[in-house]
Amino acid sequence: MNKIFIPLLAAGCMLTAFPVNAEVKIGFVNTQRVLNDAPQAAKAKKKIEKEFEKRDLDLQKLAKQLQTLQEALEKNSVTMPESERRGKEREFSDLNRDFQRKQREFKEDLNLRQNEEMAAIYERVNKVMKAIAEAEKYDIILQEAAWASPRIDVTDKIIKALGDGK
Repeated sequence: MNKIFIPLLAAGCMLTAFPVNAEVKIGFVNTQRVLNDAPQAAKAKKKIEKEFEKRDLDLQKLAKQLQTLQEALEKNSVTMPESERRGKEREFSDLNRDFQRKQREFKEDLNLRQNEEMAAIYERVNKVMKAIAEAEKYDIILQEAAWASPRIDVTDKIIKALGDGK
């Protein structure tokens, strides 16, 4: 009995040595809301839209050209000579392949630029979050939670700090 009782007594004494009322200051930030509401995110979105505007318009023109060619083929294929029809179908096929390639490249380039801009925004958000945590003496700020009390939500503070340029 002593072999079991002595270790339990020792563990109980050790637990009483630690402060029971140690307060931990916890914060929570809704990262998605920060990314949606931060002025840097809106600025980045406009920058990317402007950067890709010409390519988007070129793709729209090419799509319209494809549609016009397809409608002409469907409408006139019965009355066209065989060689002319094959030539138009080849032209449509080549144009469609070119359109799909350009569309794929556009999407890849757009995703790459969005990821670059988001990485810069994440870096800025993390710096602001760290500054607020240090200034207000938070022990931890969580970015993911199933639920968080509005009492510990620091999202508005971070958005405000991003807007102030901190």
